[in-house]
Amino acid sequence: MRKITFQQIAIFFSMAFSIVVFGILVAQLLLGWISWGSYHGVVMVFGCIFSIYVCAFLGFRIFWKLRAFPVGEITHNSREETSYHVYLLFLLIFFYPILRSGFVPVPVMRLVYQVLGARLGENTYSSGIILDPPFIRVGDNTLIGQYALLVPHVIENERLAHYPINIGSNVTIGAHAVVLSDVTIEDGALVATGAVVPKGTHIRAGEIWGGVPAKKIKSGYGEKQISEPQEEPAKEA
Repeated sequence: MRKITFQQIAIFFSMAFSIVVFGILVAQLLLGWISWGSYHGVVMVFGCIFSIYVCAFLGFRIFWKLRAFPVGEITHNSREETSYHVYLLFLLIFFYPILRSGFVPVPVMRLVYQVLGARLGENTYSSGIILDPPFIRVGDNTLIGQYALLVPHVIENERLAHYPINIGSNVTIGAHAVVLSDVTIEDGALVATGAVVPKGTHIRAGEIWGGVPAKKIKSGYGEKQISEPQEEPAKEA
């Protein structure tokens, strides 16, 4: 794992300070003039938290638009590495507490992931965790099960890279499954509960995969199904 430099931390915290101050000012402007009676303090605290998070989402999107790093390997001491570490601090400080809490309702999490850059089709929901949302694309009517994990980044000792995960429509990712970077899952496929799909895997339409590491259990639609070999019936004498 690469070290985050003081300069990168300073860049993030200067942005975070601006977000917090602006969020508090907006909350004061919108809510401070209203008399909430004995609940005034509580309303203002929750109003400030909500306003800060709205500003954090907006700040993240502006940062990503201006300093997005490309798909692929990130070299040492590069501009892309600085962008990645500031982006990582955004996720760790502001957003991971939400993503990992399990407290936010699934329909609201869909909106959170979309604001963070995930491209989710119609009627697609995740009750798992999507890391690096800008590198995730999912089609329509797809379900990502409870505590499933999508990981489009590669962090292996000093190696750092991002490769997208592309998931089609009508796909089911089972609970506790892990899908690693550079994986493509076509329409109608199913990843079984607890499976670990290795980097670079291509799961074709209608296939069922399971196991650690995941392997094909059943072929796609219109193909010969994989099954255990059956004994031939005994021939009559």
